[in-house]
Amino acid sequence: MFGAFRATQTALGGLLWKVPWRMSGPQKARQRSRLRNVDDVLSNLKLGLHLERNQMAVSEGSQLNVRKIRPGVKSLRILDKAQYFPKESEMSATDKYSVFSRYSKGYRKGIHKVPKWTKLSIRRNPRHF
Repeated sequence: MFGAFRATQTALGGLLWKVPWRMSGPQKARQRSRLRNVDDVLSNLKLGLHLERNQMAVSEGSQLNVRKIRPGVKSLRILDKAQYFPKESEMSATDKYSVFSRYSKGYRKGIHKVPKWTKLSIRRNPRHF
C-alpha cells in the first residue's frame, strides 16, 4: 500500500483522458463553424477555377459554352453533388454531430470520439443510417 508501488489517484481512476458521451454547446458551435469554413473554401476554389477558365476562353477568342461552366477537375465535380459532400446548411443535426459506427448501439457515435475529428471533414454516412 505504501512505498514505491503505492496506488495513486490516476492509477485508481482508470483512464486519464475521459471523453464525455455528448458534445457541449461550444463544441457544436465550433463544429458548425468548421463546416462553414470548408464550404467557403470550396466555393472560392470553384469560383477561382471558373474565372481562370473564362479568362483563358476570352484570351483564346472562343465562345464560352456550357461545358466550360462545369468544373474541369473531376474531384471538384464530385464535390458539387450534394449527396457526396453536402453543405453545412443541407446537413441534419444527426449528420453534423455524429458518424456511422458499426460497433456502436444504434450504429452512431459522437463525432468527437473520432480521432483527429477537428481536422477531418466527415459528411457522408451510409444510406438509411
